[in-house]
Amino acid sequence: MTTVSTDAEGKTSGPSEGSGAPTVQVSRTVGAPLVHVWEVLVSPAGAQALLGQGAVLGGKGEPYHSSDGSSGVVRSYHPLEQLRVSWHVTPDGPPTIVELDLAADGDGTRLELTQGHLWHGVDADDLARRWSGGLDRLAELAESIA
Repeated sequence: MTTVSTDAEGKTSGPSEGSGAPTVQVSRTVGAPLVHVWEVLVSPAGAQALLGQGAVLGGKGEPYHSSDGSSGVVRSYHPLEQLRVSWHVTPDGPPTIVELDLAADGDGTRLELTQGHLWHGVDADDLARRWSGGLDRLAELAESIA
């Protein structure tokens, strides 16, 4: 089952809380066990499925770069639970935080992606489509090699 929700009006987190800055939220249920989904996520193919062609995840504090110009740094790496990265749409673009939380959901895995610290005037619907597509690709990859 796939559910996509975007909250570009109210919820914020961190220093921007209360500022009215938009937050994007996208979620998926993947038909594969949590351990497998995590292994796929942190593989080169999984990182590219989520973050874009060319992205390779390293350890905490290590940068990644996608061929579309987006880039960032791994901020938090909690195996089987959470991956958090900074994300810049372009090298000079404002930094945002993308957090992907994973949880077992029956025989599958629930993925909850939140992008916060967004700049005012951002097209939150466009970002929601980007991350929705990334979760679709990640889910398809995990389910195809489960």
